[in-house]
Formats: sequence, structure tokens, C-alpha cells
Amino acid sequence: MNILGLNYAFHDSTACVLSDGVLAVAIEEERLNRHKHTYAFPRLSADRCLKEMKLNYADIDHIAVSIKPTLHLGQKFLYALKLLPKVKPFLSQELLRLYYNQKTFWEWYNTHWPKSGMHRPQVHLVPHHMAHMAGTFYASPYETAALLSLDGSGEWATSYLGHGKGSELSLISESFFPMSLGSFYEAITQFCGFRPNYDEGKTMGLAPMGNPATYRDVVNRMVQIEDSGNIHIDLSYFKYQYLSHERCSEKFFAAFGQARQQGEPFRDNHLDAAAAFQRVLEDKVLRICDILYEKTKEKYLVISGGVSLNSVMNGRILRESKFDDLYVMPAAGDNGTAIGASYYVYNHVLQQPRHTVHDSPYLGTEYSNSEIQEIIKECKLTAEYHDDICEVTAEYLRQGEIIGWFQGRMEIGPRSLGNRSILANPAFANMKDKINLQVKHREAYRPFAPAAPLEHVTEYFEMDKEDPFMLKVCYVRPDKRDVIPAVVHVDGSARLQT
Repeated sequence: MNILGLNYAFHDSTACVLSDGVLAVAIEEERLNRHKHTYAFPRLSADRCLKEMKLNYADIDHIAVSIKPTLHLGQKFLYALKLLPKVKPFLSQELLRLYYNQKTFWEWYNTHWPKSGMHRPQVHLVPHHMAHMAGTFYASPYETAALLSLDGSGEWATSYLGHGKGSELSLISESFFPMSLGSFYEAITQFCGFRPNYDEGKTMGLAPMGNPATYRDVVNRMVQIEDSGNIHIDLSYFKYQYLSHERCSEKFFAAFGQARQQGEPFRDNHLDAAAAFQRVLEDKVLRICDILYEKTKEKYLVISGGVSLNSVMNGRILRESKFDDLYVMPAAGDNGTAIGASYYVYNHVLQQPRHTVHDSPYLGTEYSNSEIQEIIKECKLTAEYHDDICEVTAEYLRQGEIIGWFQGRMEIGPRSLGNRSILANPAFANMKDKINLQVKHREAYRPFAPAAPLEHVTEYFEMDKEDPFMLKVCYVRPDKRDVIPAVVHVDGSARLQT
């Protein structure tokens, strides 16, 4: 049984194939069209997934799509009426966008499966947060777990709190737009001069440069978590509820000062505001975790959605919540909903037993030595072949060289996890600045991530759990911070990959 999973109605378009319940291939459209966080329909990635599997479109039995366009449609229309006369952006960005997305899908579907003369795969429209949540749980190592999904918004929901047991899922509570922790964090991202719904990782990295106490009280009052786990946002500080480009209201600027424009230097108010928003996000999600634990009494937490890519927050959940550990899939954002929708169809709709754990991010394209040799020849590059490439690479790293490391299958998700990576020696104090300046051409404050064999992790890091996907920030042991200075952030933390 082959299930083709698609995410196309939200950013980070992706395609994947689940073959007899095993995640065989998953590719993000941005890796092929070269537009980061692309909204483009995943034509290229769907084609490439089938090519990697040596399948034809006729071999597909089911299509799992990570959106149910009719879900909460009545609530959307009622909300649109409340927005009058500011309803135009809402209609164009929400309702018309969904219409054209579906039109594109069905045109693509009818191209590959004409109406007459052939088997047509069944199409399953899976609610967005269910694709986030159920798929992540079904692919996790846990038979039972507390479930938490947080993002900007799906069809209308912005959170999902639930309980997973085997193949059964039960909803505890959910919040709806505009009560959104994801949108709350998008606002501070824009205020700091970054692109909202795109650069939230930059805001997370900037936050340790500021003092959270400066604005913590005012930011804390913006968000309330009810005893049910539902989210309440003081919308007077924001404009995102109108689906306008501007996320922040005049009241926001009155509280935090002038926003930073792209390219301008950071001022203290930007650093301190980023620090306060990051800290309050962590505090509020920890409150939700306490509620989930009390309602489920589970040892483990499964977390998904774009907010779950905040690895600093995940580190605090690991250290401070009552859960023993948490599972975050490597493509926890919208890219992973193609995978989640596929698992939802396989395990929930088709009632197939769970028998796989998504413990490897290496699900993309792979190239043989002969294919690589042809590309080297075509590009007129000079190359050497080594029988022991690791020994040669280690010597280059010892000398302080920077390595472009390419092996095996491409990763799924936003983290570079060793198969398409930049490698450097963390013992050189200037290495972070060198890579940022010469290779990445990005903000100097942004850190790089250490990778360590699991058996040596506790020697260098205050961490005793696995983190193969680099999604749980921990602290470097104080006596080791001078040993590996290039991967130690300003607050002593590191985004570790075990």
C-alpha cells in the first residue's frame, strides 16, 4: 500500500511516500525549487519522491492532504463579519487562498489520474492539527503519550491538547485563531526586523542577548492560559488578527519602542523585548504542559507544530516539566504535515497497526559516486578520491578548515543533521565568526550546533537524553565552555545533536 502525503496549503510545501506503513521518502519542495519556506504546490517533490521509490503515479493507492478546507468554515465567516470594514485582507488571504489551493490540487490530480480508464487513488483531507499531532504520535517511540500541537493556525485551530493511546486519540482542548502563541511570537519576530512566519529561529537566537526582566511583566499580561489549556491573547497589542502584513499595533510600539528595520543595528529595546517574548512563551507552554500532565499522567510528551521548533523552549520542557522526555519529529513544522497526514490515514483511517518509529531524518535524495563524478566533471571542478575520507576530513578540521559535508540521503526538516552539513572544529574560538562571515553571510550573533556521540554527551553537556534531531537546547558544562567555544551561545547553551 502506497500513500502519497502532501502539504501544499501552508508554507514549507512537502511530499512524502508511506509504503506499507514505513516512511520511505520525504522531500521538501524548497530543496528543489530553491525558494525557502515555499508555498508552491509540491509538484517537483512529488515527482522526485516517486522517482526515488521507482514508482509511477499509477502505483499510488491513497493521497493524504494536510488540510480539510471546509473545517470551521462557519466560524471563519462569522469572524469575517466581525472584521468589517477590515474584512478584505481576511477574504483574500484566507478564503480565496484556500479556494485556489484546492483548485490547483484537483487540476494536478486530474492530470495524473484522468477520469476514465484507470485506478484513481482515494483522497483524504486531514485536519491540519491532526496531521501535526496524530502523525507525530504515530511515528513516535511511545505507545501512550500526552499530545501537544502549537502553531500560528491551521484551518482555524491554533493548538491541540490531547491524549494518545495506541491508535486512539482523544481531544482534551483546542484554541482557535486569533488566540495563537505562534502569531504572538511572529509579532516579536517582525518587531526585531525579521520576516514573520519565516525567521522565528533568529528571534530565538537573539533572545539570550537581552534582559527578559525589562518587559517580562507587560508581555506576561498579554497571554493567559486557562485551566482547560486554552490560550487567551490580549489582541489590543496586535494586528495579526486582521491578517494584515503588520503584526504589531500602536499599543505594542508604545510598550516596546520603535521597531527595528531590516539591516539596522539592534538596540536594547529589541534585545530585551525578544528576551521577554521568548521567556513568556516558555513559561506559558510549561503551564500547558502542567495541565496536560495532570489530565493524562503520562510519562512522555509528543509535541508538534511550528512552535515546537523552538528548541530553547523544548529544553526547558525537558528540564522543568513533569514529563520524563519528549519526542519532536525532525520536520515538526508544516513540512511534516505531509508525513503526519499519511500516518493518520494509515493508522487511524485504515486502522493499520503501528509498527514504525520515525527515528531517522535521512529520507531525501541520494547520489552514487558515478553521479557525483559526472556533476564534478560538468562543473569543471578539481576533485580527489580518498578511500578513508573521514581521516582526511579530520585532518582538515584539525587545521581549522571549513568542510562542506555531503553523504547519504538528504535530511527532512530545517536542521542540518550531518548529511548536508557545514563542518568545523569547535575548539577554535573564532570559528563561529569565520563561518558566519565567509560562508553563511548571516548575523554574527547566531550560534552553530555541536554534534556529539551519545556515549560522550554527559562529558560536555548538561544533558542525559537523546536528541538526534537537534531540537532540545541544553547547557554546556562550565568546565567545557572554553574547550568548545565555537558552539557555546552567549548564555552558555548549545543546540546539541546526539
